[in-house]
Amino acid sequence: MTAQPPPTPAALSRLAGILLRRPPSCGPVRLVAVDGHAGSGKSTFADRLAEALGGAPVLRLDDIASHDELFGWTERLRRQVITPLSHGETAHYETYDWNARRFGPDVRTLPPAPVIIIEGVGAGRRALRPFLARLLWMELPQGEAWGRGRHRDGTVQSEFWDQWEPAERRHFAKDPSRPFAQTLVRQWREGYEVLPGPDETAAQSQTVTQRDGPSAVR
Repeated sequence: MTAQPPPTPAALSRLAGILLRRPPSCGPVRLVAVDGHAGSGKSTFADRLAEALGGAPVLRLDDIASHDELFGWTERLRRQVITPLSHGETAHYETYDWNARRFGPDVRTLPPAPVIIIEGVGAGRRALRPFLARLLWMELPQGEAWGRGRHRDGTVQSEFWDQWEPAERRHFAKDPSRPFAQTLVRQWREGYEVLPGPDETAAQSQTVTQRDGPSAVR
């Protein structure tokens, strides 16, 4: 019989402990990215992880992106969020109104908390990885994730999804996140399974190889 994944509180508590033991990655902050395909459950997982971390702030990339820049928001995020946090200062960022199709007038603050979660497609992109304490990837196949997202949003958003899918495909083809994730997260009916990611597995393999080298010489 296949073992069932641990219940959500246990898995998330262990993961929270790992994150809190990581050294700060952006000034005094441990930035944690939750990436994955649209519809893969990033928002829900980020909220539950934030609770396990004692109320860690969550920055949603849906507030940073826009219709005109689905993935072209790196410089805005760097200027409004990354730079002030790296100096130990409170970040202030404009949020995008997807109905009005414009930024503002809502401006949110993001104090330099011990852990801040960045959640959204592309959160683990190349330009952000130097500032991340850990990259988590929601392990759900692209087609299944997109199907969930379309079902969630209904037919009213079908035109948006028609534009989104090729844009996401192009983004990950040029700038993949999953190969650099230290942690994979699988959602089950009751809870999450947290597994070593490709980057973590590669690092462990390299360590073992380096250890085996000298002994092989002997």
